[in-house]
Amino acid sequence: MLDHAQLSVQPLDAAVGAQVTGVDLSEPPDAETAAAITEALGVHGILVFPDQHLTPEQQVTFSRIFGPVEINHNAARYGLGGSPELYVISNVTVDGKPVGSARAGEEWHSDMCYARNPALATMLYAREVPVLHGLTLGDTGFANTAAAFDALPEEMKTFLRGKRAVFDFQGRKRPVKPSAEAIAQYPPVDHPIVRRHPRTGRESLYVNHDDCTGIVGMDDHAARNLINALSEHVVRPEFVYRHQWRVDQLVVWDNCTVQHKAILDYDQPQRRLLWRTTIRGPVPV
Repeated sequence: MLDHAQLSVQPLDAAVGAQVTGVDLSEPPDAETAAAITEALGVHGILVFPDQHLTPEQQVTFSRIFGPVEINHNAARYGLGGSPELYVISNVTVDGKPVGSARAGEEWHSDMCYARNPALATMLYAREVPVLHGLTLGDTGFANTAAAFDALPEEMKTFLRGKRAVFDFQGRKRPVKPSAEAIAQYPPVDHPIVRRHPRTGRESLYVNHDDCTGIVGMDDHAARNLINALSEHVVRPEFVYRHQWRVDQLVVWDNCTVQHKAILDYDQPQRRLLWRTTIRGPVPV
């Protein structure tokens, strides 16, 4: 069992996030350690765990300290045998067939925002990281949506509170067309644009270009203008942290206060392979 006394959480010198050391995630954390890690995620938005050595089962077990683990709608195509909760992100092919989703997350978004219960957290564990002549590729951008909300003028904050954005599973451009079953599973849903964090109570912006297709009570033109303005505001440089991956590094982020985007600046023969788990969250308030 992990000892809470060994846990160290150090904020990154960045717009969001912290590095966590003193833990071996191959062992289930005790209740006190799990509570401290969960609290740290709510405070920092992103947690980076270096030098972890995990099996698929161990990653799923650790994921469960945050809540129930979802089975991705692409699990039948890109799931990991024996651990359906793991969704493979990769450009690797075997016998000409992809082992994972090669172009996942190429636009700014918050995972599963199109669901009635969006993802509370997402976790990626790096097994292979692309490197070109010593240059590490395949970074992930993270945007601090809470800091973005804090920076808005008070007039805009007042205007946005109480407004709800419409999120549509079919709004996002996807490399592979989703199945009819997946489309039926995720009908359009509306969530508050100003979302309050379920643990900390902090307000954040919950809106993005692709998944957000309208605003309740606003005409399409006005809604699209507002969606575009807020989406661009969230990803201003002062709110963004660009994470450079390392092999055996595990990163978990809070989808309430963080958006993310994959930087697709690599291709074969450079290989990228990550294991993803997604933790189901509450209905946004």
